[in-house]
Amino acid sequence: MSPRIRNVLFLCTGNSARSILAESLMNHLGSRRQGGERFRGFSAGSFPKGEVHPLSLALLDSLRIPHEGARSKSWDEFARAEAPAMDFVYTVCD
Repeated sequence: MSPRIRNVLFLCTGNSARSILAESLMNHLGSRRQGGERFRGFSAGSFPKGEVHPLSLALLDSLRIPHEGARSKSWDEFARAEAPAMDFVYTVCD
C-alpha cells in the first residue's frame, strides 16, 4: 500500500513570493522521496497581489525547481467545499 499524500498549505499576505516558493519547493521535494509523492503543496494569500514576483520565478528557475501553474490566489479558494482538505497549514508572514 502506498502512503497517503498529505496536502500542505502555505499562507502569506500577498501570495507572490515566500508562499509561492514554499509551495513549489514542497511539490518538488515531496514528489522526489523514495516511494513516490508524499506531499502536495499549495499556497494562498489574505490579500493576493494577483501576480507572482518575477524574482521568485527566477530563483526557482535557477534552482531548477518546477513552478508551472504558479499564481497568486486568495485563501478563499481553500474555504470552498470542493477545495482539497489540508493536513498542514503554515504561515510564512506576520
